[in-house]
Amino acid sequence: MKKDDVVIFSYTRAQAIADGVLIDVSEQAKQAGFCYPVAVTAGVWAECVAVPEGAAWLNEAGRLSVLLNMLRVAARKRGGGERVDFAVRVQKDNRAGALSLVRVYALCGPGDDAEPVVTVMLPSED
Repeated sequence: MKKDDVVIFSYTRAQAIADGVLIDVSEQAKQAGFCYPVAVTAGVWAECVAVPEGAAWLNEAGRLSVLLNMLRVAARKRGGGERVDFAVRVQKDNRAGALSLVRVYALCGPGDDAEPVVTVMLPSED
């Protein structure tokens, strides 16, 4: 940004979390071995974490744990960089055993105060 540039609009990570655009999963991520704050988009939550109607044998904590563990494995395999692409098999309806592959990616970048943060998104989100 140049000295004379004027910021017309900014939308912070904190605002996105307050608005529900991002869901902060940092506490669960710590349990999975992450040292940076982690958030998922509302789209990722809907596709990968929210329990489908009628699938009472599932729970959000377990589904989130699977997502975070898949991210951890993919990040270790990648060995560095700011973007990690990975996929998660999730139950998308109430038919036991009917799994769908959901492709997602994670970006590690600067947060509101330039600290490293991780955001998990669907391919159509940026």
